[in-house]
Amino acid sequence: MSNDARVTPAPAPRWGRRGERIAEILFVVPAALAIAVLFGYPVVKNLVMSFQDYSLRTFFTGEAPWVGLRNFATVADDAVFTKAVVNTVVFTAGSIAGQFVIGLSLAVFFHRNFPLNRLIRALFLLPWLIPLIVGSAAWRAILDQDSGILNVMLQRAGVIDSPVPWLTSPDVALVTVILVNIWLGVPFNLTLLYSGLQDIPSDLYEAGSLDGATGWKAFRHITWPNLREVVGIVLMLGVIYTLKVIDIILGLTGGGPANATETIATQSYERSFVEFAFGEGAALSNILIVISLAFAVVYLRATRRRIYD
Repeated sequence: MSNDARVTPAPAPRWGRRGERIAEILFVVPAALAIAVLFGYPVVKNLVMSFQDYSLRTFFTGEAPWVGLRNFATVADDAVFTKAVVNTVVFTAGSIAGQFVIGLSLAVFFHRNFPLNRLIRALFLLPWLIPLIVGSAAWRAILDQDSGILNVMLQRAGVIDSPVPWLTSPDVALVTVILVNIWLGVPFNLTLLYSGLQDIPSDLYEAGSLDGATGWKAFRHITWPNLREVVGIVLMLGVIYTLKVIDIILGLTGGGPANATETIATQSYERSFVEFAFGEGAALSNILIVISLAFAVVYLRATRRRIYD
């Protein structure tokens, strides 16, 4: 017999392959059921509610008449809705830009070895460890116009002559809320981007240094190209999370003053749990879901295009 001869393994029994397939399905079934119950049902229920006259009366009568697109028309015709859409765009864009730039800068900084690196990096995770309602309460005390420590320090340093109404001025409140949300989101960006930097082989930097690629050139030609996948995930998740931010805004300004910090998310909350117009609140939340899905689809299409190109 020739040494090049190959022994062809006998095909697996048909029942064996079928059994493996059944086992695979059985492993997936519990997760699929959990997703359907915990995620699928609330989404479907919320979608149905947006087409019904679902109010506080429904809990007593059990009746929720079908109204079609009336809830969507009602919230869209509201004068506050246009301002809420603009505020949502500004709040999301400002928060994402600030969180990403600061998070990436810190990730690159901590990517180097220096004393107390781990300790200082761990301290930047504190905003994540503090409950949001506690964090918003602390910032509300810090930013108080009359007794807040920030105004006191700025006045003593001669930076300002009179206290700044950080949370009570329609011209300043939205910027203040964005800055607080940036503080909250930096640890998320820092953690993911730092993990992405750790996965870049050090050999690339060594080889690049031989060709003069150091400093900014190394970041442009080595770090950024290898970090783009992580950047895409960070930005997509950041947009989806920021669109639905409500606790920080409610804790700081409650959507005021004069609707200056009102967003689609806060308006949905107010319609549902303040005015008890659950159908209109569901309509607003569905608008947010559609916007989030649009960002997710754009990201997935862009990722697929890079893979096949």
